[in-house]
Amino acid sequence: MKRLLCSLLAVASLFCLTSCNAQTPSASSGSAPAENSGSAAGSGDGAASSSAPVQTNEERAKALTAQMTLEEKVGQLFFARVPETNAAADVSAYHLGGYILFGRDTKDKTANEIIQAINGYQEAAKIPLLVGVDEEGGTVTRVSSNPNIRSEKFRSPQQLYAAGGMDAVVKDTHEKDVLLKALGFNVNLSPVADVSTNPGDFIYDRAFGQDAQATADYVRAVVKQMREDKMGCVLKHFPGYGNNVDTHTGIAVDKRPLETFESSDFLPFKAGLEAGGDTVSVLVSHNIVDCLTSKADAGLPASLSPNVHITLLLMMQEAGGGGPIMTDDLAMDAVKSYAENGSVAVMAIEAENSLLIATDYRQQIPQVIAAVEDGTLYEPIVDLACTQVLQWKMTLGLL
Repeated sequence: MKRLLCSLLAVASLFCLTSCNAQTPSASSGSAPAENSGSAAGSGDGAASSSAPVQTNEERAKALTAQMTLEEKVGQLFFARVPETNAAADVSAYHLGGYILFGRDTKDKTANEIIQAINGYQEAAKIPLLVGVDEEGGTVTRVSSNPNIRSEKFRSPQQLYAAGGMDAVVKDTHEKDVLLKALGFNVNLSPVADVSTNPGDFIYDRAFGQDAQATADYVRAVVKQMREDKMGCVLKHFPGYGNNVDTHTGIAVDKRPLETFESSDFLPFKAGLEAGGDTVSVLVSHNIVDCLTSKADAGLPASLSPNVHITLLLMMQEAGGGGPIMTDDLAMDAVKSYAENGSVAVMAIEAENSLLIATDYRQQIPQVIAAVEDGTLYEPIVDLACTQVLQWKMTLGLL
């Protein structure tokens, strides 16, 4: 296992170096070029001009990680579901990386109430939070389903495209970004990049509903607009949901051949990574995908499979983009039973996820800390994951 973890660490480090060192630091990164203090006009002694080198986001993130305690680093890996009680207090107590709001957290609230709640979470954070929501349109509308926020729910991608083509899709994406940013969100867990053309599929209503190339064109257009709007986006559900059953309530086993993924399911994810660069995260599903696992991780959900993550990391390297990899919710029935003592988060980090969506973070975070302290979990993997989370925050202008 240690050898596999070291291999994963090497692949992830290679991806980080190739995709991030070439990145020009954004204007919002807080690291402006140093002023030239030695020009001929401003220097009477004729000394050669010099300026301090500009740090990349990767370098800044590594430096910040090095200053953090183990508890702070582990907390940054959790993109937690907002709890019903003590939400602001938990931000500082667990050093959380972010919060995801669901329908329960926005129902019947006014815009000002949502803004004030999010501001309260941010004020409690030592490091600014990722604040996310699933606002896909159609059947998944955590914000626009509230009539106090919007007079009608955002329509599904299929409905938008049928009514006005890709122009309508892009315009709708911008409207979502403007609304969400005004409320305090900085990540929309969207678009759905799954290829589905069968109305009988569980994922069909949330997908674009067309073939792989059309879905790739849709994902590329949406991600490009979200990048322009400086809204973090999440491609889901890698490696492609296909016709599998709902993993919220049970286990799904995908027996399709690798050729199907390479010729179809992977295409929208590649398009999104190319269009979004480092603004894009990828969410990995809990489906068990037989063709992407090896003997070492056979039978594990994709979210816990090191080999699935190696496939994704190599895709990111080829596409020249991609932020942190994240899991679907670790409390879902399809995944929570795979770890001894319920410490599924440890397995998720070992598999190379940098962000863990967790409803039960109050149980999972202490287990991850204990695993590092007793040597079960290799601390440099935590360091790399934390660096990737911080780097994504910098790319999104939060740090």
